[in-house]
Amino acid sequence: MKGRKLMSLGLAAVMVLGTLAGCGSGSSSGTADAPADSAGAAEATAEAEGGEAAGETEAADGALTYASVVLGETGTDLTATIKVLNHRTDMLQDSYPGTSWAEYLDAFHETYPGIEVDIEGITDYAQDSLLRLQGGDWGDVMMIPAIDSSQYADYFMPLGSLEEVSSLVRFVANSQYGGVVYGIPSTANAQGVLYNKKVFEQAGITELPKTGEEFIADLKLIKEKTDAIPLYTNYAAGWTMGAWDAYIGGTATGDSAYTNQKLAHTANPFSDPGDGSGAYNIYKVLYDAVAEGLTEDDYTTTDWEGCKGMINRGEIGTMVLGSWAYSQMQAAGDHPEDIGYMSFPITVGGKQYASAGPDYAFAINNSSSDDNKLAALIFVKWMTEKSGFSFNEAGIPISTADNDYPELYAAFEGIDYVSDDPALEGEEDLMSTLNADSELNFNSGGDKKVQAIVEHASNGDMTFDEIMEDWNAKWTDAQELNGVEILY
Repeated sequence: MKGRKLMSLGLAAVMVLGTLAGCGSGSSSGTADAPADSAGAAEATAEAEGGEAAGETEAADGALTYASVVLGETGTDLTATIKVLNHRTDMLQDSYPGTSWAEYLDAFHETYPGIEVDIEGITDYAQDSLLRLQGGDWGDVMMIPAIDSSQYADYFMPLGSLEEVSSLVRFVANSQYGGVVYGIPSTANAQGVLYNKKVFEQAGITELPKTGEEFIADLKLIKEKTDAIPLYTNYAAGWTMGAWDAYIGGTATGDSAYTNQKLAHTANPFSDPGDGSGAYNIYKVLYDAVAEGLTEDDYTTTDWEGCKGMINRGEIGTMVLGSWAYSQMQAAGDHPEDIGYMSFPITVGGKQYASAGPDYAFAINNSSSDDNKLAALIFVKWMTEKSGFSFNEAGIPISTADNDYPELYAAFEGIDYVSDDPALEGEEDLMSTLNADSELNFNSGGDKKVQAIVEHASNGDMTFDEIMEDWNAKWTDAQELNGVEILY
């Protein structure tokens, strides 16, 4: 397998674990649960893979769980064919420069020759996966789309208790409901900004920006001194605009409780706090960049696939996306060394933070046959613990026994990672309700509201403060409709 799992970055590992582990469990951009860095977690994984539990395929109550599968022993003689619904269509292409699905499956079949895996890729996964889920025609494994966690049990196989699974897997809290886990993250991301190092050098930028004002000033230097597009919005793809929501929690506040516990109870959360922090100053970066002509000439013509080669070639200076995009930009051309990743330019009380949490999570169809459920769980666990997928995709490792971090995280030295706490008991569905009633849909497919920022900034028909006032009004109406107590 053409993997890129080459080295252990001790500094990055210590940095990430030391900060994330202290931030509690929860979600960042709709994601959750802090990494565990305990000897107990590593020992639990080691025991499950070869200790006294070897050979056990079921939990004590007879239910198949994530912990009960022992890779290399469980199901090695199983014969089954499973379908996996996935958003990574690029990995299905022969020309994909990273580790392709074909290469992963070849490695998987070395241990499990009787389990055939059919990968079906969907380009517009966010929308089409919902239709497939509701129609029931999606196979055995899928990446969990944006549905209420209260619906998980309707569609997905339970994988074990939160306590049990979180001892083996990082970032699972947002794939659980009622203390039961239904999904295993495929990888995990930090939230920051992609940039081209050579473009920054040509523009004379010697220090990475730490505030919105500094970032806008740097974008102006890029426009003045290079031919690159300073900030590429990726407006046309839609889902790429929703990425901006991922920064309004830990990145903008430094508070692990903000996204899932405090936001719902905050009065006018999109007002300017006056100190350069908060959601207001996240979205203001986008508005100001567009209003000042620091983005592409025509936002309606942006091209998601095309932008990868563009930033690799130095035709784009920056893009606001999670760290999951780093490896794709590196692989898109002949200049991977020019791709950099930095924290979002916002400072809270003199310090920078970065939200961190899982990407899409694997879930298993609760209507699949028993053999297919077992085969699917084996595949998911293999992808998590053996494939190197998260490392290859520049992600934070998912298995608690894995402390091997990609190189890009070394650039976050001195920056605390924040993994959002889960919702309070009894309020698990509150954010989903407020999102739906306000129609703002933060971290839940709210692409259009962020696209509207680009539109109004370009047209000059609505000031940024007017946009934020509109959001505050919608949020307040939703709070009042649901009788939400204002605490902050």
